[in-house]
Amino acid sequence: MPSRHAGVSQNMAPDLNSTKDLFVFLGKSVFSVLEDMVFTLIPKPQKNVAGEIVLITGAGSGLGRLLALKFASLGSVLVLWDINKEGTEETCEMAQAAGATRVYAYTCDCSQREEVYRVADQTYKAFLPAMIANDHGHLVCISSSAGLTGVNGLADYCASKFAAFGFAEAVFAETVAQKHMGIKTTIVCPLLINTGMFEGCTTKFPSLLPVLEPEYAVRKIVDAILQEKVYLYIPRVLYFLVFLKSILSSKIATLLCEYLGIFNVMDGFVGKKKKD
Repeated sequence: MPSRHAGVSQNMAPDLNSTKDLFVFLGKSVFSVLEDMVFTLIPKPQKNVAGEIVLITGAGSGLGRLLALKFASLGSVLVLWDINKEGTEETCEMAQAAGATRVYAYTCDCSQREEVYRVADQTYKAFLPAMIANDHGHLVCISSSAGLTGVNGLADYCASKFAAFGFAEAVFAETVAQKHMGIKTTIVCPLLINTGMFEGCTTKFPSLLPVLEPEYAVRKIVDAILQEKVYLYIPRVLYFLVFLKSILSSKIATLLCEYLGIFNVMDGFVGKKKKD
């Protein structure tokens, strides 16, 4: 006759495992909360990127150029990509003047897969195998606040930024699930940046939702990378607004958007001014 005790023991095993998993989860959660509290008061140590290869797309102007100059000052090896050959070469000269000892500039249209592979054999798709093999690397996605919520007059832009955010977050989830802890991810969602792309756009409450100066945005982005933050929303009020979006009814969220003038951000848009 089969023993009842054997059946009881088998049934208890999953329960014990579930209890163990719960306590491990609670313990790690408490530790993470305490860690976050400490680093809120004390700046998190920054990693050293001297000698690290930093590939920057869109390096020919704007935010890409400023990021290149910042990493040049940190001693990184720069690989600069842009569709604008003249702009990329100019950034290359500026980076060398800023202290970079090794800078490589390439003309590349990142929207064309053949171009990407022709230039370096690499973008997100092909970087990952090498990163996984070495368990070392840092993926940075520049999304936007328009990748967090829909904006009137920006349907196409929002679609691309939502896609970028979702893709980067999914890749982050894959690296965590596969225990590739040496591969870091930073997803950046800034509000409007004064690079000329959104010339004429304004916000109703600039003290709360300011148009960001590029130098400030770059400083925050680089700090987030060096501190290995996964998410960076700038300005910080975006964290709170995203939280409100997740808990408020759609009617109240719409009223809030109307009050903050979010539906009218694009009203004064004139587009990026062309050089003579």
